[in-house]
Amino acid sequence: MNDIDPITGLPKELGIWEELVKEEQRIKIKTVKRKFGKLITLIEGLNKKDVNIKEIAKKLKSKLACGGTAKDEVIELQGDHAKKAKEELIKMGFAESTIQLER
Repeated sequence: MNDIDPITGLPKELGIWEELVKEEQRIKIKTVKRKFGKLITLIEGLNKKDVNIKEIAKKLKSKLACGGTAKDEVIELQGDHAKKAKEELIKMGFAESTIQLER
């Protein structure tokens, strides 16, 4: 017997819930200057209850070839990667209209 998702009413095997959640996120990407003039890219607005922030951070660090971390509901990437991070988030399935670049 198929498991039915109580929220969507559809079979869980379709995995539609994760796609719906990604479209509802309001993501802000900004570059901040830290100690000694170092730049970091902050990605805020991801809800850790709905998506796996650590997994997203891991994928971004790998694709952008940089260091970083996931703290609370914020992903920190070392360096100025705002535009590239937006492109990668779109490839991961997040809606482009929900991602905002700030300077």
